[in-house]
Amino acid sequence: MGLWRVLSVGLKLALVVLLGLALAFPEWERFADKAMGARAVAYPLAALLVPAIWWTRRALRKAGPFPWDVDALLTASFVIDVAGNAADLYDTVEWFDDFCHFFNWVLLVAAAGVALRRARVELPRWVHVLLCAGIGAIAAIGWEIAEYGAFILDTPESVGIYRDTLGDELLGTLGALTAGLLTSFLPRRTPTPDPATPTPPPAS
Repeated sequence: MGLWRVLSVGLKLALVVLLGLALAFPEWERFADKAMGARAVAYPLAALLVPAIWWTRRALRKAGPFPWDVDALLTASFVIDVAGNAADLYDTVEWFDDFCHFFNWVLLVAAAGVALRRARVELPRWVHVLLCAGIGAIAAIGWEIAEYGAFILDTPESVGIYRDTLGDELLGTLGALTAGLLTSFLPRRTPTPDPATPTPPPAS
């Protein structure tokens, strides 16, 4: 898990630096009208989701080792999005937005898929795939609702918005389905008990 730990910490640092850059230079065209203020709040909170869940489970003495791979996969999607804005890829590379809606959903749902494979309840492979696809579809719909409130209500542009929304939701769902299929073939692994959790005495 050493590599995943390095990736997780590095990605979180990169996210902080990129969001700091966006907040320091909001007048740059690549950051203007991109709801960077909202991202600067939402993305760090989302990146802290895995640590928050783990610490809660640890307090309840139910946590295994920290899931650095799940944390890195989740954080990577937000870093790619902000880095794409910082490098002005959304405005200069025509296919970059579609790439993000697919690949970032692969990363997001892969995080969920890996966590599901470690759950104590074993799911049939087809249930795992459909559950991952459902998680991704819900996330894609939620993202489009957020985009509608952040961008579309404040712009006179209306042509192509409906098509773009449907396309983004389709790409996100396909990315989620891909992640579900990939993670469904991971070997199941029961989490190693946390060293801080006392081992129950053997039955007499």
